[in-house]
Amino acid sequence: MNDTICAISTALGIGAISIIRISGDDAISKVADIFKGSDLTKAKSHTIHYGHIVKNNEVIDEVLVTVFRAPKTYTKENIVEINSHGGIATTKKILEVLLEIGIRLAEKGEFTKRAFLNGRLDLCEAESVNALLSSNTDLERKLALNGISGKISRKIKKVRDIIVELMANIEVNIDYPEYEDALEITLDNLPPKLKEIKQELESLLSESKIGKLVSEGIKVTIVGRPNVGKSSILNHLLGENKAIVTNIPGTTRDIVEGEIEFKGIRLKFIDTAGIRKSKDIVEQIGVDRSLAMLSEADLVIHVLNNNEKLSSEDIEIATKIKNKTHITFVNKNDLKNNLQLESEYITGTTLTDEGLDDLKNKIVELFDLEKINTSNLEVVSSSRVINLIKTALIHINNALNNVSNKIPVDMIAIDIKAAWDSLGEITGESYQDELLDTLFSKFCLGK
Repeated sequence: MNDTICAISTALGIGAISIIRISGDDAISKVADIFKGSDLTKAKSHTIHYGHIVKNNEVIDEVLVTVFRAPKTYTKENIVEINSHGGIATTKKILEVLLEIGIRLAEKGEFTKRAFLNGRLDLCEAESVNALLSSNTDLERKLALNGISGKISRKIKKVRDIIVELMANIEVNIDYPEYEDALEITLDNLPPKLKEIKQELESLLSESKIGKLVSEGIKVTIVGRPNVGKSSILNHLLGENKAIVTNIPGTTRDIVEGEIEFKGIRLKFIDTAGIRKSKDIVEQIGVDRSLAMLSEADLVIHVLNNNEKLSSEDIEIATKIKNKTHITFVNKNDLKNNLQLESEYITGTTLTDEGLDDLKNKIVELFDLEKINTSNLEVVSSSRVINLIKTALIHINNALNNVSNKIPVDMIAIDIKAAWDSLGEITGESYQDELLDTLFSKFCLGK
């Protein structure tokens, strides 16, 4: 934290400009030593200065340098940003000069890590910064911005405030029983408080389903017997010839993937090998992988042939997916019908794209995508945060069970405190160094 750090903040390549960011107590004075123009040490905060980066009397580049003085900066430290001409050689040369004058190369996410450690962001907001950088859709962008703005953190803080008030009353009852102004917490009046906390946590988890869909997309696995048209459906949905299509059964032997944006949500399609018993070792490996993909899918599209009766493989697949969200698509409806189904299905043909719009509309219905598009997206989406909320909920449920078992209130307080600590890990009010290292290692350099 005492080092002055630097990193390239823009993508390396040919472009109009590159930005090299420097942060630390000595950021301004160190850059001033290699900048020929105005005196940066006397520059006001949030000002831009024209000049040149010079080392050993050699002009490295013509630049614009922006000065930000602590504490009103991203890291709450002094920050300098060098705007140079774009290009790999120039950008790397300026970075090389900075390293030569004693500025350390930043680790991944170290600027945001310093913003967290210096109190500029909480951990939930910092995590949302990375989500914003990696967002692929407009909905993902909105979701991440809500996290950065602190809207999610305030929801977590609201629950923690309820818990801490309850904990405070319990502590007063234990340590100062003679204090009459404090609410006495007993096994009779404790359950309503715990149920209020439980309801808040369950509400956060329920809302998080929307956040997970927006941030992670929907994994869609296309399954069926060989030669029913799975690869053709994938190609039509993606709008490109991603998978090889022939009339030879068993053409697809491995997983073929593709992704599109639909209604603001990423649909991650996976075309699998046709499921059948095979003596071909390579094909059978593909079949085994297809079956394994079923457990990971958010949605399964089961493809059947209109002109063929149900086979044992079709029935086996239907049995495996009956408890999963799935759509049955009957392909080749231009051929004579020999298939009898009692369950709901969509029919069409990949020869003319008939039925594929119905297939997409069914996905909209199953995942309520229209509602997601009109949602304010002030919801939890991070797997880390969701798991911590689940942990807090487990502790609250344990506390409720202990009330039923007539366990003393001071013992029940242990689980209440554990729930409070779990929620504190979300915002970083309690954390371990290993957590920070793991979390910020997912960031890019320069952020």
